[in-house]
Amino acid sequence: MKKNQSLAYQYALVAVLLWSSVASAFKIALRMMSPLELVFYSSLSSLFVLGIILMYQKKLPQIFLHVRTQPLRVLSLGIINPFVYYLVLFRAYDLLPAQEAQAINYTWALMLAYLGVVFLNQKLSFADIIAGIICYGGVLIIATKGSPFSLEFSNVYGVFLALLSTFLWAIYWIVNSKTKGDPIVGLFCNFLTGVLCIGLYVIFVGGIALPSFEASLAAVYVGFFEMGITFVFWLKAINLTYSVAKISNLIFLSPFLSLVFIHFFVGEQILPSTIFALFLIIVGLFLQQYYRKTNA
Repeated sequence: MKKNQSLAYQYALVAVLLWSSVASAFKIALRMMSPLELVFYSSLSSLFVLGIILMYQKKLPQIFLHVRTQPLRVLSLGIINPFVYYLVLFRAYDLLPAQEAQAINYTWALMLAYLGVVFLNQKLSFADIIAGIICYGGVLIIATKGSPFSLEFSNVYGVFLALLSTFLWAIYWIVNSKTKGDPIVGLFCNFLTGVLCIGLYVIFVGGIALPSFEASLAAVYVGFFEMGITFVFWLKAINLTYSVAKISNLIFLSPFLSLVFIHFFVGEQILPSTIFALFLIIVGLFLQQYYRKTNA
């Protein structure tokens, strides 16, 4: 593919803008449906849009080959994402203010570095340790609403689920890093097996309600722009850019844009402690990435 830095920035900024909106979309959707209902309907929506993309790209024949050559990996990835990961994440958003859940969720990159030590035989650097202290210090500030020394948590279970979601997402990317083949084909196959698992779980728990028209729109938005199309935009940006680092740094805009959307669309009053804690988390992640790039 011919490189085009200007077009790469456009695709990346669209992806960042869409990802910035999904925390608000989660919270709005969860006012109208349960976490399980949102997982099921948004995953179906994502499966549909990914299928349309593969049809347009004439890659549908690759689906059977992808599943046949690595069935256990496809199954395990589908169980993690979308099934368990989004069930845990949506429950966290159900229990916590959106500004808290989304800030904690951004620490998944740090969790990935720590789990890489265990599963990928990577070395833990001094920068990883410092980044962890800074980032999880930010999480503590968020969880205590600006009173970290009080150790009085606003919702312990919600914070636990938000942190658990970072663990699951990091595990997903570790397993996914060993997957061969086209990434969009792989994502479709993961959602195909994931939707089947979610469907079996829905039957096991006794079914779910049909959503209202408004709830359906919210679930489709989540499925399209959190799980589906945005991933394709980001891949296009990576393929078109001359410098992955320049594109990757744009992702640091997302959490702050997300706070703006949360304030205006969800109606949450953004706490100064959230802004400060989010700043700490981003600083920690930036330091970690900067150290890895300079020592690569």
